[in-house]
Amino acid sequence: MEDKLVTLAIHSFEKAQILKTILENNDIEVYIHNVNLIQPVVSAGVRVRIKESDLPAALKIIESMKFSLEDEETQDVVSSKMVLVPIDFSEYSLQACKFAFHYAQFIKGEVILLHAYFSPFFSNPLPVGDLIGYSASEELAMKDVLAQVNKDMGNFKNIIQRMMEKGDIPYVKFDTVIREGVPEEEIIRYSREFTPALIIMGTRGKHQKDLDLIGSVTAEVIDRTRVPLFAFPDRTHLDKLEDIKNIAFVTNFEQRDLISFEYIVKFLEVKQLNVHFIYFSPSKENAWNEIKLAGIKEYFTKQYANITITYKVIKGENVLEKLDEYIQNEKIDAIALTNKRRNVFARLFNPSMARRMLFHNDTPLIIFP
Repeated sequence: MEDKLVTLAIHSFEKAQILKTILENNDIEVYIHNVNLIQPVVSAGVRVRIKESDLPAALKIIESMKFSLEDEETQDVVSSKMVLVPIDFSEYSLQACKFAFHYAQFIKGEVILLHAYFSPFFSNPLPVGDLIGYSASEELAMKDVLAQVNKDMGNFKNIIQRMMEKGDIPYVKFDTVIREGVPEEEIIRYSREFTPALIIMGTRGKHQKDLDLIGSVTAEVIDRTRVPLFAFPDRTHLDKLEDIKNIAFVTNFEQRDLISFEYIVKFLEVKQLNVHFIYFSPSKENAWNEIKLAGIKEYFTKQYANITITYKVIKGENVLEKLDEYIQNEKIDAIALTNKRRNVFARLFNPSMARRMLFHNDTPLIIFP
């Protein structure tokens, strides 16, 4: 039986060629599909494909070489007061924009609306060597794609301006950016270049198809960003910071959780806030977890007089279902948690808690890298 091809990664043309060279030097056959021959150096969703039997070896090589966007060097830039909003011109993108403009007014910053479009110029699964040219009609089709993207961005910009005029959102300086490439790659790359104070992304929530658990752009950015991110389900009721009264903070008793909590306090700066510390306990009986949560409650109660703190240990299996019930009962407005950066094996075979929560409920998530 012939060994079928699987997609190992989606990268820019330049980066895909580097990966191809590395793998072929280790005796792994590599095929590059969906190549944009008109502008090959522009990121356009190039697929790096290999034989399924070579997948374990290829993943091991990637890990050892640390060939991923997370390992690229970044400039030492002071965090700006720019709020980055990746958009796809959908209703839930518009919902995210509402919150973004209110938050930008709060921090006296600006909003950047970023749209990254994927141009699958060649749909046939042919190796790069087999693609020897392109026709005038194909070049015209590609120009049509860009023209449509510019038109959609112009319409979206007009909607934002009308909302400002009607008073639905505050007058805040904003700009639009269009990039060609794989959306999650371009969002991460832009955030590395300009270091926004916050990324705000719309998502479709728990009613989206199971397939989206693998391919959601928001989920991919959550797993890879170094910038705090606010994920906005389309069915949320939040429009501005003042709407957040009850927040659930998922903790694992790590030092970085305390740092994230400090950020939450500065991020919200509301007069009165209810914080629910939540710990997922794998065992049904663990008194030590209760003691640690009680200690956290006592510490933060002394530090922040305007915050009411409670805690909850969710035990056993089906923790997401139990969390869902707790969110409904306590009327939680948002969930905050720290998301560890993990290697490709962990992301592939064991989705992070943040990713699973993104698809499980319709409550906004505040993610700290």
